[in-house]
Amino acid sequence: MNSYQSPAPREANGNERFHILVVEDDREILDGIGIYLKNQGYVVFKAQNGREGLRILDEQEIHLAIVDIMMPVMDGITMTMRLRETYDFPVIMLSAKSEEIDKVTGLNIGADDYVTKPFSPMELLARVNSQLRRYARYLKLAQSGENSDHVLVNGGLELNTETVEVRVDGEPVALTPIEFKILALLMKNPGRVFPADEIYERVWNERAIATETIMVHIRNIRTKIEVDPKNPKYLKVVWGVGYKIEKQ
Repeated sequence: MNSYQSPAPREANGNERFHILVVEDDREILDGIGIYLKNQGYVVFKAQNGREGLRILDEQEIHLAIVDIMMPVMDGITMTMRLRETYDFPVIMLSAKSEEIDKVTGLNIGADDYVTKPFSPMELLARVNSQLRRYARYLKLAQSGENSDHVLVNGGLELNTETVEVRVDGEPVALTPIEFKILALLMKNPGRVFPADEIYERVWNERAIATETIMVHIRNIRTKIEVDPKNPKYLKVVWGVGYKIEKQ
């Protein structure tokens, strides 16, 4: 992908430094989302189909897009596939359907989040804020030229082995030293499943004796880095085998 990084948002008070594109064919929903985002201080651009949305992208600096799936002229799936050829800002997809296939399709073609209609304004705003915090942090890292050797990033999860800091969607998270070591081990090897005894031996540097403690630490890490610890996005259990960080 020939990725284009938007310039870092201008310094400003509030959210007016962020430009949001809303693409929705239902005029009532489109205007409602626009009014709510403007009330929060965001600069909003609106389109009623994917073709109009892509045209706005050519003309404006956008930091996040909210895109409906079902639209005339050009649907949201096609639009997202097209914009992902050039842009890397967050995309939140909307759909009136709740079937899993819609969610999987949207996420597989490059969307960052998914909201099912009907939704509350507060829910959508929370998703927008989360994605913009992550993207702002990503731009800051990219433009500052920080040494990526010590900064591990997986989706909205960021771990700095030099400063011993962890952030989720740009927000700092406080881990104990042991929790940090476990998370660092897993993040350095995304997708790999580590048995509890191997985690114990690597973190404590001694032969594994009581690996039950690993389960407790994993549970604690989950409560700190996951939005929904019971339905984790990052830290997964492979039953009967071990633990892993899911690639994002």
